Amino acid sequence: MKTTQDFQKERLSAGQKVGVINLGCARNLVDAQMMLGRLKKNGHRIVDAAQAQTVIVNTCSFIEDARKESIDTILDLIELKKQGKIKKVIVAGCLAQRYGQDLAKEFPQVDAFVGTPTLNKEQMPEQMQLTPSHFAYVKICESCFNACSFCAIPKIKGKFISRTIESVVEEIKKLDAQGVKEINIIGQDITAYGMDIYREKSLARLLKELVKVIKNIEWIRLLYAFPSHMTDELIDVMAQNPKICKYIDMPLQHISDHILLEQNRNITTQQTIDLIKKIRQAMPQAFLRTTFITGLPGETQADFEELRGFVKEFRFERVGVFVYSKEEGTRSAEMDNHVPEKTKKTRLDALMQDQQEISAEIQQSFVGRVLKVLIEEKENGSPIKAFGDDKLAHGDDKEDVYIGRSEYDAPDVDGIVYVRSAKALKAGEFVDVLITDAYEYDLAGVAQ
Repeated sequence: MKTTQDFQKERLSAGQKVGVINLGCARNLVDAQMMLGRLKKNGHRIVDAAQAQTVIVNTCSFIEDARKESIDTILDLIELKKQGKIKKVIVAGCLAQRYGQDLAKEFPQVDAFVGTPTLNKEQMPEQMQLTPSHFAYVKICESCFNACSFCAIPKIKGKFISRTIESVVEEIKKLDAQGVKEINIIGQDITAYGMDIYREKSLARLLKELVKVIKNIEWIRLLYAFPSHMTDELIDVMAQNPKICKYIDMPLQHISDHILLEQNRNITTQQTIDLIKKIRQAMPQAFLRTTFITGLPGETQADFEELRGFVKEFRFERVGVFVYSKEEGTRSAEMDNHVPEKTKKTRLDALMQDQQEISAEIQQSFVGRVLKVLIEEKENGSPIKAFGDDKLAHGDDKEDVYIGRSEYDAPDVDGIVYVRSAKALKAGEFVDVLITDAYEYDLAGVAQ
């Protein structure tokens, strides 16, 4: 399969206007930034996809819904090409990496399928930042060190790769000098960072180096931890450093020993419980975001009720739930006793209903507290829309409404904080906000 570099050398004339449509997660966004960085370096003009001559769609194939979205987008772009509105269509990312040859037969109108960019261990990647200027994602590793039975990522991404500490520090220093305020450290499993090149879990060591060099960056957020790779040293580093957000995105996927074994998670029920207690003892204020899968082949009603009880007992601050998706080439796809789709969905709905009640109580606990909020943008809609008709009594007509996030809110996946302020605020500015109202996912308050 061609790489992005191969295609741009062979098929794109210098100065051509190129745009990207990015699908999927933040890890995909970094891949898109790397693609555009290389194209820009080679003389291509990067524009919004609506103005582009060549459009790259960076696809996702993690689950069936993601594949469907990717295929629908490809079809839309092919139609635009037929209409003469764009000249070339390039399909990149996980879908192209996994099914490139089959897709080339199915969609001959596509000019190239280029897979995913390679993460260089030693060098800082050439990128064109697609996030707002006040926050950025930094990918420190690629692929996954584990081999969960339900997941195709290792087959798509290949062998686990970590970047060197020196290359990550170099990138962080560059972003810090640009005035970035928040760094989101990402990878499929950042807690396995270093196990390939340093032969040990080295995320804590990396964080110690990062906090030494940052000046403008105030938040370092860790995304996608693997529970069996969490270390006491990492928990201690997070607890002791005020610039590391007290926020952990750690997919647990289940709690039943039976299902954890079938998932090949390399952790037990009791080890999971002990880990959560350890994190909360070290960081009582920490927010735990996690995800669960309902309906893995062989999941019994007893397994599911154990999961429900676990969620109710440990009251996670953020929870996402997915129904099991049968992925070609994975061990779980070959298992017996597949759970009916209706049962999987019913279990998902029940678990989310339980979590909504927990989330409502957690959200309400913020009312009356002051949170440090990173301003993202000014709310363009009416304050009535932002706060509800009865909420304007808390402010006055001279106040504007802004959108921001607390350290407990990762970009794009968590809630937001609506901020009323008589003083003009700028994107990237930190303000203290007295929380006056709580909603299902969002908060609202007044700048102090």
